[in-house]
Amino acid sequence: MPTKKTAAKKRRAPAKRAKTGTTRAGKTRTGKTRTGKKWSARVMRTSDAMDLETGVFKKRSARQVALSLKKSAESSHRRKSSPFRSAMSMLNFEINRGGKGLSAERRRVLNQAKVELRKAFHRPPA
Repeated sequence: MPTKKTAAKKRRAPAKRAKTGTTRAGKTRTGKTRTGKKWSARVMRTSDAMDLETGVFKKRSARQVALSLKKSAESSHRRKSSPFRSAMSMLNFEINRGGKGLSAERRRVLNQAKVELRKAFHRPPA
């Protein structure tokens, strides 16, 4: 028959291991950012939703960004929703993907591109 001491030893939880891997923000626990491992970068490269003009989100003019997105959305036959919705979705995806790393100027241009996109599609302002 086991004694109380041996029974207590058997119930002990396993030792905790040090956490490894990455955090949700794509940074390793040591604070270094992984390169090229973000899912959003893969989506932008391989997405089958629309064929975007190269460098569309780097354009300086919000109107140019909006018109390029409109052209891409209207010419795409692979989208699942309306051209306006597809274009706005890609624009929002880019803004959210940029996150805190997006400069104030880029954020301003991309947010203004939303307004221009609504005008281009004859939609009321949000």
